[in-house]
Amino acid sequence: MFYTTTRMGDYETMICLILVQVLLLTGGIAGGKVPAIIVFGDSSVDAGNNNQISTPLKSNFEPYGRDFFGGNATGRFSNGRIAPDFISEAFGIKPYIPAYLDPTYSIKDFATGVCFASAGTGYDNATADVLNVLPLWMEIEYFKDYQMKLRRYLGTSMANMRMNEALYLISIGTNDFLENYYIFSGRSSEFTIEKYKDYLIGIAESFVREIYYLGARKISLGGLPAMGCLPLERTINFLSGSDCNEEYNNVAMDFNGKLIVLRDKLGAELPGIMMVYSDVYNIMLEVIQNPSLHGFENVEEGCCATGMFEMGYLCTKWSPFTCTDANKFVFWDSFHPTEKMNSIMADHALNTSLSVFM
Repeated sequence: MFYTTTRMGDYETMICLILVQVLLLTGGIAGGKVPAIIVFGDSSVDAGNNNQISTPLKSNFEPYGRDFFGGNATGRFSNGRIAPDFISEAFGIKPYIPAYLDPTYSIKDFATGVCFASAGTGYDNATADVLNVLPLWMEIEYFKDYQMKLRRYLGTSMANMRMNEALYLISIGTNDFLENYYIFSGRSSEFTIEKYKDYLIGIAESFVREIYYLGARKISLGGLPAMGCLPLERTINFLSGSDCNEEYNNVAMDFNGKLIVLRDKLGAELPGIMMVYSDVYNIMLEVIQNPSLHGFENVEEGCCATGMFEMGYLCTKWSPFTCTDANKFVFWDSFHPTEKMNSIMADHALNTSLSVFM
């Protein structure tokens, strides 16, 4: 019989080859040390989940996506790919990460990368209520559902290993300030700005602990961008010559400092966690201050429509003002970066905070 005539070394080799074949067939080998990218957050990383929910905040129409594969408007708030897509590609996994609620994808597609983000959401549940989008706790519920499907697909042991080794990208928080605190009186009457930052940090801590207990170990906690320099905020800041709103930028910097403290705290308390802070603020500000070094010509307006206040349904393909070459613009609409800027931010993260996972 085969088992009695084959040497043990040959038998072990045969088993290893079989396991490798199984892994390849199930998508079990990808991206070296990181086999999957799992994304939580807001419109900065939403791959199209808002397409499937009842909200006015959508981008599944032209000219969004005009530079994406096939010119498809997937629901990404950009003319093309967003930062997690470039990060996934850099890890050798796949060129873009699908949205979990997109019915055209299955668990086979999600096994190596999935996005739970929802445009317009924040750490604060009240922020999600503004435009009726997915609150952060619902993103976790979808993650739990995903885990059950992944275990059925790969088997419990392999699925748990996949989730332990995956890289978790978190990008959220801007809407809590610009869509919620500074617009509506609810939170601003309840909290000073300093207390509100601490309130959000408390939610961020609970969120990271939750996904840690669900198996996450490699985590990137994304900071806020230079949100006072977004075209919409420049437009609102017209009394100061449409310069960046330095108050908002200072809030972002201070909040980012608190995220770094949180990273250090959880890194010391949670065994086995590899948590990094990914800076968005400084790379965005550096590009805005030195646009020509990166091939940009416009840092003040978005490419779409007039670029001053339009996003979502106000970003229309019929606008005669929409630019022809988005690569010359830092921003696509009044709130979101172009594909080129997303690529620059992804490269910055890969060369700094995420390099420990390569």
